[in-house]
Amino acid sequence: MSKFECDFLVIGSGIGGLSYALKVAEHGQVIVVSKDGIDCTSTSFAQGGIAAVTYEPDNVEQHIADTLVCGDGLCNEDVVRMVCNEGPQQIKQLIRWGALFDRKPSGQYDLAREGGHSMHRILHHKDRTGAEIQRALTAQVRQHRNIRVFENHFAVEIITQHHLGEVVRKGYPNITCYGAYVLDIKTQQVHTFLSRHTVMATGGTGNIYHTTSNPMVATGDGIAMVYRAKGMVENMAFVQFHPTTLFHPGERPSFLITEAMRGFGAVLRTTDGKDLMQKYDPRGSLAPRDVVARAIDHEMKIRGDEFVYLDATHCDPVELINHFPNIYQKCLSLGIDITKDMIPVVPAAHYLCGGIKVDMDGRTSINRLYAVGECSSTGLHGANRLASNSLTEAVVFAERAARHSVDTLPSTSINQQVPEWDYEGTTHNEEMVLITQSYKEMQQIMSNYVGIVRSNLRLQRALDRLQIIFRETEELYKRSILTQQLCELRNMIKVGYLVIKDAQNMHESRGLHYSIDYPRPKRGMEF
Repeated sequence: MSKFECDFLVIGSGIGGLSYALKVAEHGQVIVVSKDGIDCTSTSFAQGGIAAVTYEPDNVEQHIADTLVCGDGLCNEDVVRMVCNEGPQQIKQLIRWGALFDRKPSGQYDLAREGGHSMHRILHHKDRTGAEIQRALTAQVRQHRNIRVFENHFAVEIITQHHLGEVVRKGYPNITCYGAYVLDIKTQQVHTFLSRHTVMATGGTGNIYHTTSNPMVATGDGIAMVYRAKGMVENMAFVQFHPTTLFHPGERPSFLITEAMRGFGAVLRTTDGKDLMQKYDPRGSLAPRDVVARAIDHEMKIRGDEFVYLDATHCDPVELINHFPNIYQKCLSLGIDITKDMIPVVPAAHYLCGGIKVDMDGRTSINRLYAVGECSSTGLHGANRLASNSLTEAVVFAERAARHSVDTLPSTSINQQVPEWDYEGTTHNEEMVLITQSYKEMQQIMSNYVGIVRSNLRLQRALDRLQIIFRETEELYKRSILTQQLCELRNMIKVGYLVIKDAQNMHESRGLHYSIDYPRPKRGMEF
């Protein structure tokens, strides 16, 4: 087993992690750990774009107002103001790093509009915005002399006083992170990575559900690690389901049909061709995601349909293909010509608004540990994320975390007392079938009982079922040589537990958490 040392350890390689790495790399040695290839991230899957005020008549106050309305009363307004004000400057930094966004013939940026936004303010690169940002960041990271990337390496646990023999309990006032134990997936050896500052940038949790738009690597690893280390986690009940992913049974992850298509003019319809959203919200197909997802879920249940349609056949076909070439090609490969045929779509788990609690500098409750991107809970999204705010949030908090960690670098040092990973009592796992079966059961539990619409009975049943799988998996973990699949299963069960418990503690329906036991006061159509 090897030991690696650095000034800044970044766990995750999406927009938050790589932006942070580039910002601190002039001040010390950086290691980036990615459990797959560096480009296999949720960032790469982002289609629609990145939100920021660019031109008049749009203004920051309108962006703030849209975010607060969407967050349903749970946003931290100071954070919202910070992100909306600082976002444009951080997007300029992405452009300097090489990210390309679509422009009009006039040279101005071609801004899109998505659900919940009052103005066109979404910068995009066709329908592959995230992939373009990832490309630019990866190129910069690859060529930086102070950044070392470990691909196919899986962070198992962050290192704290617990690993030095101290008893660490929840609420312990001075928990400190010294780095992480990291599994080399190819050799199955666990190495020790020691750092002066560590950043969690591990992305989302979509794979706790069977139907998700997230890549297979989105298994809640960072949140689970921090929770086990007695760090603070919050707002886990707020799981955003994207209203429109391509209905193609058997394909995982589900192919995303960006909300920008509805901003372009596409309309949601029932299978008999009627406008689906008119009876649910005056904003129609451009209502916020939680409203649209619940409306689709309701229609599917009362009609017995497996999907609804997204209709763009009335849009200009040349412009439609020009704006959404990736979607056009994907649908065409399945025999669907989006210029002539309606697209069958279903909601899918898409984004977690809660996560590791951080302050306005990205600091967690654990010393020397930061969190950025989807794994963090910043206060920006509240009970529901406004479309395309997440990439903006990631780069703003990467900047804030980078600035703080560089400023405090002189007061930190590498802890040389950390022991190597303890393999004692473990054997090679011959029961892969136990892991795969528990994986399926966990996804079924979450999908059936902790989905778009919830109830006290469903949540309790989910908790009871999940606790059985939790006990079985912990026993397997204690006696087995580590594998990526076993660690991911363990993390997803922990995240599922946190989602359920947070949902049970909410005695109201708010934002993305909708319970039939706590209906909201009448504000139009109820589900």
